[in-house]
Amino acid sequence: MENFLKDNEDILFHLEHMDLDRVIRLRENDFKNESNAPHAPADIADAKDSYVKVLELIGRICGEELAPRAAEIDEEGVRLKNGEVIYAKGTQTVLDLFAKADLMGFCLPREYGGLNFPSTILTIAAELVSRADASFLNFGLQQDIGETLNKFGSEELKRKYLPKLASGEYGSSMILTEPDAGSDLQAVRLKAHQDASGKWYLNGVKRFITNGNGTIGLVLARSEENMAGARGLSFFLYERDENMVIRRLEDKLGIHGSPTCELQFNNARGYLVGERKRGLSKYTMWLMNSARLGIAAQAIGIAEAAYREANKYAEERVQFGVPVKSLPPVFEMLTEMKIAIEAGRTLLYETARIVDMKEGLEHVKEHFPERSDEVSSDLKSYARLANLFTPMVKGYATEMVNHIAYDAIQIHGGTGFMRDFNVERHYRDARITSIYEGTTQLQVVAAIGGLTSGTINSALDEYESEDFSHAPTLHKQILVARNKFEKALVHIKGIEDANLISYHARRMVEMATDLVQSYLLLRDARHSDRKLKIAETFIEKMGTRITMNAEFILHGQSSLLKNYQEIIG
Repeated sequence: MENFLKDNEDILFHLEHMDLDRVIRLRENDFKNESNAPHAPADIADAKDSYVKVLELIGRICGEELAPRAAEIDEEGVRLKNGEVIYAKGTQTVLDLFAKADLMGFCLPREYGGLNFPSTILTIAAELVSRADASFLNFGLQQDIGETLNKFGSEELKRKYLPKLASGEYGSSMILTEPDAGSDLQAVRLKAHQDASGKWYLNGVKRFITNGNGTIGLVLARSEENMAGARGLSFFLYERDENMVIRRLEDKLGIHGSPTCELQFNNARGYLVGERKRGLSKYTMWLMNSARLGIAAQAIGIAEAAYREANKYAEERVQFGVPVKSLPPVFEMLTEMKIAIEAGRTLLYETARIVDMKEGLEHVKEHFPERSDEVSSDLKSYARLANLFTPMVKGYATEMVNHIAYDAIQIHGGTGFMRDFNVERHYRDARITSIYEGTTQLQVVAAIGGLTSGTINSALDEYESEDFSHAPTLHKQILVARNKFEKALVHIKGIEDANLISYHARRMVEMATDLVQSYLLLRDARHSDRKLKIAETFIEKMGTRITMNAEFILHGQSSLLKNYQEIIG
């Protein structure tokens, strides 16, 4: 029996060695279990045991039920019939299995029927699902809407809707994008107005809405008619009724099992979530950051699937009298693919842990004001780190999976271009990851502030305080690279030309990502000789990349900025 958890040695390695003790204590309120939930863990060991058992169940469902149906789901896709979305048969079958296994409320509190698991464990589950079928993640483990409602919704809304999300009875969606408001959500025009009794109603069009047929959705709408920009936007919960029409389904390159809808709201009833005028600045940004962590996990899952297909094919394909895996051009590609995935995975888990710490500390500050002074300093630190690491991992993982899917087809040669092989599907599915929930370019915009504000220096200092005596030579190489990065950072902070800063921002963020991953891989190497070899191989090329980028920033002529108009018109 195939199990996508048990056959992944790297995930098992991290489950054994990641430090989640404080995260678990915060999540479980030091195991006081005020709600008297019957399945609440008694201690840290009990919680970790529950995590592994649930992940093993998901790994089995993914390996035995979802992955064998993935090609069929991709081919069948979704249909719009009489205004309703019809899922592929395989999708509905596995959704029913997830609901029956009580997996749909993965992160929701137990009082609403959820498992109360942390985001770090969710990212592992999301990767397992995405390795099996990338499209299934968009509704099979979609926790973002429920978590947002749990964090910001009224008690009435939470009690009405969270149990139905946790049971799998209701599907959900985030309803943000419009035809003229894609990346620029400040331009949202869908209107929300109140009637004489104070009830809210929604009117307008939303586009590119993943799982827009879900029973409930969180809608970003313009509630302040004469107020332009972000301040005029509020956040609403909408429950499906006859006043919203699914106008069409998009005909997409990939993730065919997931419906992408265009929606028309015709005086549809909405319920205000949180405060007016904070729809974008607070609630949407929290929701999107949560979703970005999920997309990073989705990307790593697709990359894992593509790598395994390429590795298997390279072992079986004989050319020039030998398996192609034994040829240097091929085994170099496979080795780089494997290292890139594991570098992404360790960054993903570090980011998820940071987010879990931030959310746990926020919960303490909100619900236990007597402990506010105790947690305030740590909360500020983790909030800054989360704001940096979330776009960093989303940018890295999604660009990485596109490269790996490309190379997986290359290793297959002509056969990889044919639909007979799974890599063709992985290649198509990978492409959306660096676009939705904010393009890579927007992730750079979100991350660069964490560099110029000094957050990255604090993070690197924290890693530097750890013990790397097991690999002194590699540690020294990181320090050399960090020195070059910091010289480039000082240079960037001294630039007054906004275009020049923007021009170099991606190079700066990529250097910062390289450094963080180097420290994390070296930390992992304390526990494994194999991880030490991965760190050695990664750090060698990391140093070269940082030298190149730093030299270009410090000594380049920025000729593109001078010449681009004459080149492209």
